[in-house]
Amino acid sequence: MTSDSRFVVIMAGGSGTRLWPLSRKGTPKQLLPLVEGKSLLRVAVERVLTLVPPERILICTGAAYATQVAEDLTEIPAANILGEPQGRDSLNAVAWPAAVIARRDPHAVIAQVTADQVIEPVAVFADALAEAFAVAEADDRALVTLGVVPSSAHTGYGYLHRGEPVEGFPNTHKVLEFREKPDPITAAEYLRSGEYWWNAGMFVWRATTFLEQLALLQPETHTRVLELAEHPERLAEIFPTLYATSVDYGIMEPVSAGAGTGHVLAVALPVQWKDVGGYASLAEILTHDEAGNALIGASVTLDASNNVIINTAGSGRLVGVLGASDLVIVTTAEVTLVAPVAQAERVRELVALVRAQAGESFA
Repeated sequence: MTSDSRFVVIMAGGSGTRLWPLSRKGTPKQLLPLVEGKSLLRVAVERVLTLVPPERILICTGAAYATQVAEDLTEIPAANILGEPQGRDSLNAVAWPAAVIARRDPHAVIAQVTADQVIEPVAVFADALAEAFAVAEADDRALVTLGVVPSSAHTGYGYLHRGEPVEGFPNTHKVLEFREKPDPITAAEYLRSGEYWWNAGMFVWRATTFLEQLALLQPETHTRVLELAEHPERLAEIFPTLYATSVDYGIMEPVSAGAGTGHVLAVALPVQWKDVGGYASLAEILTHDEAGNALIGASVTLDASNNVIINTAGSGRLVGVLGASDLVIVTTAEVTLVAPVAQAERVRELVALVRAQAGESFA
């Protein structure tokens, strides 16, 4: 098995509801120019180009975004952009590309990464991914995940409980179990123990290994994605019938608990890692003024601090903020959002009301 059989799949299918109205239908968060004028998807591609060439990078995205993805990533072959006709959760964003790649190269080893994360330093990430590739190449039973070494007792991430080290790979450990997002006391215990890593939602495995576990644990999905890979013209017929569940619930957690015939290993990822899921995490990667306001676009503030102020309404539009703190203030050409930072995770609830009361065009 050589490095010529290494592939990367970037999952870029979410619409980013928690970043509404910055992210809306037609402008998903992974295509927004949030990182030094580049989209999160573009940054994700650049992170892996040192490991694989463009022709072995696949993008799994929403069919509605496929044209925009192709325009943003001109070096990626059109056949490598897989457009889901509807969202069916992460298991299918993993299983469908695995079946497609296995038909191209039966010896393929796949890194499955996401398009909504900011990771620094990139060189450390590349080293960890290279080790994960090597682990999967050496062990035909391994489902490898990346575990972010935690820097705080974060309650917004799932955790991996790591076990014994794996001989021959200095940064790789067995995974004892997956843990759900903890309460603050439990998260602090995890951090103190040094035995837990954040679950980054990124994986590496041989295509055949993953598909074998899929056949055992989700046999109907296995049959259908093989059909889909063989008959791509039937995408609109087959894809909506796939059972919707996450890859963690469908494969990784059962295998870590002894189901299937594989085992779960984790490679340490000692990086600064931001999962840009909502405004609180987005604020962490933005430029801040002296009062702690996170900023995009033209704004003027007076006695205002610790706000997230985003103005994408276009030239000639200004946002002024006076005497307000700890708010999310987002204005676009059509929609304005104002919310306390502490309640920004409830934006999804607001979007549902917008859809019902103002119509789909504003959602």
